[in-house]
Amino acid sequence: MGGMTDAENMPDWEKRFRAPRVSLPDWATDAPDRSLFVSNATGKYELYAWDRKTGEQRQVTNRPDGTTDGVLTPDGESIWWFDDGHSSSVPDLPSYGDEFGIWMRQPFGGGTDVPAAPGLDPSYSAGLAIGRHGASVVGRSTDEDGTAIHVVRDGAEPVEIYRHRESAGVGDLSHDGTLIAIEHTEHGDAMHSALRIVRLDGSPVAELDDTKGGTQELGLDVLGFAPVPGDTRLLVGHQRGGRWEPMIWDVASGAETDLAIGLPGDVTAEWYPDGSGLLIAHSFEARGELWRYDLATRELTRIETPAGSVSGATARPDGEVEYLWSSAALPPRVRSTTGRVVLDPPGMKAPDSVPVEDVWVEGPGGRIHALVQRPAGVPGPLPTVFEIHGGPTWHDSDAFAAGPAAWIDHGYAVVRVNYRGSTGYGRAWTDALKHRIGLIELEDIAAVRAWAVESGLADPERLILAGGSWGGYLTLLGLGTQPESWALGLAAVPVADYVTAYHDEMEALKAMDRTLLGGTPEEVPERFEASSPLTYVDAVRAPVYISAGVNDPRCPIRQVENYVERLAARGATHEVYRYDAGHGSLVVEERIKQVGMEMAFAAAHLTGREVGGSDDRTEPVGR
Repeated sequence: MGGMTDAENMPDWEKRFRAPRVSLPDWATDAPDRSLFVSNATGKYELYAWDRKTGEQRQVTNRPDGTTDGVLTPDGESIWWFDDGHSSSVPDLPSYGDEFGIWMRQPFGGGTDVPAAPGLDPSYSAGLAIGRHGASVVGRSTDEDGTAIHVVRDGAEPVEIYRHRESAGVGDLSHDGTLIAIEHTEHGDAMHSALRIVRLDGSPVAELDDTKGGTQELGLDVLGFAPVPGDTRLLVGHQRGGRWEPMIWDVASGAETDLAIGLPGDVTAEWYPDGSGLLIAHSFEARGELWRYDLATRELTRIETPAGSVSGATARPDGEVEYLWSSAALPPRVRSTTGRVVLDPPGMKAPDSVPVEDVWVEGPGGRIHALVQRPAGVPGPLPTVFEIHGGPTWHDSDAFAAGPAAWIDHGYAVVRVNYRGSTGYGRAWTDALKHRIGLIELEDIAAVRAWAVESGLADPERLILAGGSWGGYLTLLGLGTQPESWALGLAAVPVADYVTAYHDEMEALKAMDRTLLGGTPEEVPERFEASSPLTYVDAVRAPVYISAGVNDPRCPIRQVENYVERLAARGATHEVYRYDAGHGSLVVEERIKQVGMEMAFAAAHLTGREVGGSDDRTEPVGR
C-alpha cells in the first residue's frame, strides 16, 4: 500500500469529521463585501474574515478549544468575538467552553484584540446588537443577578438600562440606533418571551405580550428591525396560529400587520436589505425550503432549493440569496440562487452517506415522526442506534450528520425520533413537554422502538439508546425506566442528577427548568425526582458509556459524578470519559476520539466481548 496518502487510508466516517466545513457567511450591512464565517480548516472551529472584493480570507481567532461566536460591525471595520473561559479560579488556566466571558474586538484586516466593552465583568452572553452611531447593546447573564442589558459607547462607561431576575436578551437595535428590542420572560415562563421596546436610556416605548402576563403559552421572537433609516417596523415571530409565523409590528404606532403566509409548517423570516420584501424560511416535516414575500403585492414566490434542509439563509443587496444546504445523504454546502457554490474550502471532501426514510408511528400523544437510515442492501434485523436529539426544543431533520453516518458505515441502522417537545410540528406538540419531562419523550421513543422491532428493522437484542445533552439525559433516564428495552446506552454531556444539575447550571437554564417542571427542586421535589435519571440508576441493566466536559455550564460535571458513583457502587458495567471543554468540543480530533470510543464500547458489549466492569478515564485538564 506504499504511496497512499493518509486520506486514502482513512475510513469514510473519519473523513466526514475531518473534511473542511464552513458556516453560512455573515456580512456587514453597510459593507457587504466584508464577511465573517466559521470553519474547522485548522482542526478546530474558528472565525474567519473574508474580503469578497479581493478574495482574501484570514483566520480571526486561534484559541486552544476553538471559537464560534462572532459578529461584524455594520461598517465592516471590526469583528466582535466572544472570549469564554473566564469562570476558572486558577490564574492563567482558562476554563474553555464554560460560555462565561467577555466580548473582544479585532480590526477586520487584523490586529490586536481589545475588550469591546471595557468595564463589563465576565458573564454569560444574553445577546448583542452593534449600532451604527457609536452605541452598542450588550446583554449579560450571571447566576447571582439574573439578566442585565447595557449600552456601550466608545470612551465611556457602560450604562445599565435593564435588569431582571428572570431571563431576558437583546433582540435588535433599530437602523438609526435609537430603539432597542428586548425579549423578556418577566412573567416567569422561560419558553414564551414577551417583547419590550426601549430607548437608549432605558425608557419604555412599547410592549407586546402574547402570554397576557403568563396566563397564555404564546411566545414572541424578535426577527429584526426594518433595514431602512427612520423605519420603526419590527419583524416579529408569533405563535397565535398554533405555529411560528412572522408579522410586522410598528413599534411607534402600535399597528400590527398579519402577513398570512399560509404555509403549513413553522415559518421564520428576515428582511431583504432594501426593506421591500422578506426572505421566508419554512420548516415542515423535517425539511426546509425558502420563499420570497413581496410586501407591496403580498405575493409569495418559491425560491428553488434542492430537497433537504436549509440550515440558514441570507438575502444579499443585489437580491441574490445565499443558503447553507444539506441532506442526510449529501454533505453541507453554501449555495447561491445564482447556481454557484459560495464557499468551497480546499482539502478532502466528506463522503456521502445514505438518505433517510420517513416513518410515522401512532403514539400516546399523536403521530410521531421518525427519520430512519440503514446500510444500503443489508437486510434486517440490524443492530440499531436510537440517536436522540437535544434541546429539547429542537428537531432532527433531513440534514447531514457525521455521527449517524459513522454508525451506518459500521453496519448499524439509525433511528431519530422527533418526540413531543420537538419543534417543527406546531406549538401544541412542543408545549406538550411540561411537568413530566423526560417521561413524555420516552413514551414516544418507546412507540417508535416497538415499530422498529415489529417491522424487522431492529434486532431487539442489539438496540442502543444514545444522545447528547437533552438526548444524553433521555438516554440515562430511558436506561433506568425502560431497562428491558435497551442493550446499551451512550450518553454525552447529559443531565444525570436533575436536582444537582439545577443548582449548578447557568441561570438561563434554571429559568427553563422552572418552566418545564413548574418550580424549583424545593418547590416541586416530586417532579424533579420523577424526572431525574439518578432516581432510577439502580434499575439500569445495560452497559452505559458517559462522556462529559469538565467546564460544562449546561450539564455540569458534579451531577454526572453523582450518577457515576452510584453506578460504580453496585458494580454496574460502565465507562466514563471526562474531557477539558464545555458542552461538547470544537476540536476535530476530540470529536473523532469520542465517536471512536463510543463505537468501540458498543462493539465490545453488543458482541459479548467484555472489557471489564468499569473504565474511568479523565482527559488531563489544560492539555
